Amino acid sequence: MYKKIIKRLFDVLAATILLVISSPVLLIAAIAIKLESKGPIIFKQVRLGKNAKEFYIYKFRTMVVNAEAGGVYSDNNDPRVTRVGGILRKTSIDELPQLVNIIKGEMSFIGPRPPLTYHPWPVSEYSEEQIRMFEVCPGITGWAQVNGRKEVEWNRRIELNVWYIDNLSLWLDIKILFMTVFKVFSNANNENVGVTVQKAEPVLEEAKPQEVLK
Repeated sequence: MYKKIIKRLFDVLAATILLVISSPVLLIAAIAIKLESKGPIIFKQVRLGKNAKEFYIYKFRTMVVNAEAGGVYSDNNDPRVTRVGGILRKTSIDELPQLVNIIKGEMSFIGPRPPLTYHPWPVSEYSEEQIRMFEVCPGITGWAQVNGRKEVEWNRRIELNVWYIDNLSLWLDIKILFMTVFKVFSNANNENVGVTVQKAEPVLEEAKPQEVLK
């Protein structure tokens, strides 16, 4: 009941309300991005969602255009990150456009973070147990994010994601939500510590990676 109906109703209502409430912040962020550097305001990237179906994830652009020429991962000292982008990242405001993904039914507030189509590895290389992480809609935040976030290597992240699916409940989602708020305000585990090796080209042309989302 919660997984199929209540969770979705909450996602739609909360995302709609948050979009309205945060509209001034969204407008200011969009103007700031446009004034500081050339390029689109919104960054789009192909990700894997429920049932490993591809979709475009949205976020505010925080890097210069063609940043992918310098690699996929970035850290707090990456010169490709704009000044406005740095602020958006630290406050997680860059993630707000994903509210649109939630309303469209492509994402949820809580769930496994959607991976790239080719990283950490292609869908065909996921084990039978690992592929279970795609049984639910991906989330803006999730159990893996509040248990190490970017400091956790991918095999462990997937284990945490599958554990979440096996234990999904209203109370677990509430716990993750409060833990996420703490993580955002403390900016904990919010720096990439690994290197991405591209194993396959993204399927869609616009999917060329500019930055890896949280």
